Amino acid sequence: MASDRTKHLKRLRKLHRSARGWTVRAGLLTGATAVLVPYAGLGLPDAFWAAAAGGSIAVTWWRWLDYRAFRALPVPAEPDPALAGTVAREKLVGLVQRLPAGRSAIAEFDRQRDAFKLRGLTVAEPWRRLDRAATMLSGLVGRLGPAAEGAVLDAAVAERQLRDLAQRCASVERTMRIGPSGDALRPAHRMLAEQLEQGVTAYEQFVTAAAGCVAEDNAAVGSLADATAFLRGVAEGLADLRNPQAAPRAQTA
Repeated sequence: MASDRTKHLKRLRKLHRSARGWTVRAGLLTGATAVLVPYAGLGLPDAFWAAAAGGSIAVTWWRWLDYRAFRALPVPAEPDPALAGTVAREKLVGLVQRLPAGRSAIAEFDRQRDAFKLRGLTVAEPWRRLDRAATMLSGLVGRLGPAAEGAVLDAAVAERQLRDLAQRCASVERTMRIGPSGDALRPAHRMLAEQLEQGVTAYEQFVTAAAGCVAEDNAAVGSLADATAFLRGVAEGLADLRNPQAAPRAQTA
């Protein structure tokens, strides 16, 4: 997509070419009129030559006025390459999402990109397991029925919190690798990693119970309720971990 600066300069060149072109036409028609009228005398065809010459002169005058007025406008600044790249990507994503399978392709690309960023970190494996379980759950949601809508909502909340926890754990681990000063972060990293492992395990148990319900296993109905309660508890624990001041305030109130 062309930038505003490119469009401005392109229109300026177009107006200049138009003004020059009409200048040439007006000169030709005026010259032809000046030669043919004295040569053959005044007649009906000469009226058309004179009208064409006069009209071309008027159009030429207006074209030069348009060109000079537009040339007086400020030229837009050169766009920031980073911002231009972001805008271009957003437009490309919007175009792809209009395709039948575009939204799924974009989602898969984003998952692969996030997983690549975590490569070599301890959270890479829990992230991969969470991705796999989330993909399985997305294929089961349409067959769970309306009675499981609350459970699916709890699972979605827990998934977002687990992904946020994984990103925080990855940030701490990257900081630890800077140098010896990162050793002080090991206890915090260990706690976050344990919370992530527990949360991903609970999420996998929920997906397993949901698959049992789809298979019409009567025993799986109770398992889904238990897994949902466990997953909700994990999500509440992650929320408290994210906002450690929330619990004391609630108790004070």
